[in-house]
Amino acid sequence: IYVGNLPYRTDESDIKSLFAQYGDVISVKLIIDKVTGLKKGFGFVEMDDAGGRKAINDLNESNFNGRNIKVNMAKMRN
Repeated sequence: IYVGNLPYRTDESDIKSLFAQYGDVISVKLIIDKVTGLKKGFGFVEMDDAGGRKAINDLNESNFNGRNIKVNMAKMRN
């Protein structure tokens, strides 16, 4: 699951807590800029299918720490 428009102060435990309300969270990975070492404001969540679908439906465009986050199915990178 892709999660974008995250506040830069967000850490992986914040995202895990948010998504755990919908099912078992397998992993959370926030993307960090290689040059600056700062978070880029997006990441990925891996979780069970049923919980993942519900999380996408409920959390997309919802307010999380002052920002409307984007939550959708991650696309494979070419």
